[in-house]
Amino acid sequence: MRPQPPTYDDLMRVTRRHFMGTAALGLGAMAMRGIMAEGAEQALKTHFAPKAKRVIYLFQAGGPSQFETLDPKPLLRASHGKPLPDSVRQGQRLTGMSGYQATLPMAGSFVDFKKYGQSGIEFSDLMSSTGKVADEICVVRSMFTEAINHDPAITFFCTGSQIAGRPSMGAWASYGLGSMNENLPAFIVLVSQDATKDQPLYSRLWGSGFLPSEHQGVQFRAGKEPVLFLTNPEGVSPHDRRQMLDTLAAMNADQRATQFDPEVDARLAQAEMAFRMQTSVPEVADLSKESEATLAMYGPSVKTPGSFAANCLMARRLVEKGVRFVQLFHQGWDQHGGLPGGITRQLKQTDQPAAALIQDLKQRGLLDDTLVIWGGEFGRTAYCQGKMTKDSYGRDHHPRCFSMWMAGGGVKKGLVHGQTDEFGYNIIQDPVHVHDLHATMLHLMGIDHERLTFKFQGRYYRLTDIAGKVVKPILA
Repeated sequence: MRPQPPTYDDLMRVTRRHFMGTAALGLGAMAMRGIMAEGAEQALKTHFAPKAKRVIYLFQAGGPSQFETLDPKPLLRASHGKPLPDSVRQGQRLTGMSGYQATLPMAGSFVDFKKYGQSGIEFSDLMSSTGKVADEICVVRSMFTEAINHDPAITFFCTGSQIAGRPSMGAWASYGLGSMNENLPAFIVLVSQDATKDQPLYSRLWGSGFLPSEHQGVQFRAGKEPVLFLTNPEGVSPHDRRQMLDTLAAMNADQRATQFDPEVDARLAQAEMAFRMQTSVPEVADLSKESEATLAMYGPSVKTPGSFAANCLMARRLVEKGVRFVQLFHQGWDQHGGLPGGITRQLKQTDQPAAALIQDLKQRGLLDDTLVIWGGEFGRTAYCQGKMTKDSYGRDHHPRCFSMWMAGGGVKKGLVHGQTDEFGYNIIQDPVHVHDLHATMLHLMGIDHERLTFKFQGRYYRLTDIAGKVVKPILA
């Protein structure tokens, strides 16, 4: 049934500002899909020449300890068991999980570090595979954030705000740059199935927030059906599906004409994308076409659907097909206790595949314009949380300083940026805030982070909110 045309009173309720705004959004959405249909590489011009066309973000959810991965502290190790000096803590906030402790015994790392490559960057023995590609990597040892608990911290990293509901960084990239492949989403998410499920993940971490919903991340799952409900129901042919979408488009056009709602365009764009994905997704998700040499490079777990290794290989296949932003989530890094065993298990799952991803991208000529990022939502404390035994201990959350690494996409190779004090508790050189990381990521993609904005509820928003600066020393 066709909707009734709007009455005079209906039209009077649509203000000139509302009409101009929604009309512009609708034209913008149609223009974007028109450009995509012509196979254009970018929906919008970049503000300057990009060095990275795409991003693979390996998000280690839970907060990996920098002391067992990327930031060696010999003095902390020598001071194992001694109380953390008040002059180091400086009265900083603690979580409720360790704030009750009368003393904070320092916990030196149980693992050794070695220098790797011509750059001589130090990695822990648990990251020996990553060490082998040290000369491709930039380690940032001076990251800091404002959130001390998981939910606001991971929300902050993924959206630029501790408040849930803002657009995710992948959604911003999709909104700003569009897609390089009209048959696959611009933003795809993969969640490890072989990870310890400690801290929960929420789909809002890859949501579109107040941006048009076509920019939200699409989660690919393990198994025969990577995207739920993508295949046609029994008895429905591709021809029937095409006719249904054409009819839906006509109905949406009627609704759009009366309601001036740009989200109608977004819903149609998603339906059309789903139709095209029916043929593109099975092909890109088929890892059986990879050579045995490639599979061996990622490690034995690559043959387990949904493993971190399989997802790393999938990420390479996706960016190879033109996906703009791929985000992998690997849970299980929240080691308040049993750190030696826990982090050893985590790095056994992730070290080789992450290094293989860099090698694989490089040998295919993709690393120079693909930015790879590895890290979690915060770091861990230099002191032990709870009881310390000879063979086991744990670390609490520490937002004041922690480490990440980046590679490819216009980042300097074989570089260590930033420095923490001898106990790894405070930054003493070149601090890098979460907003700075986002600003730098967008800069490498050719976007001025202050100019990529969206007006919502009377205010212009951006990924970096009202802060952020590009970290120029790490740019190649």
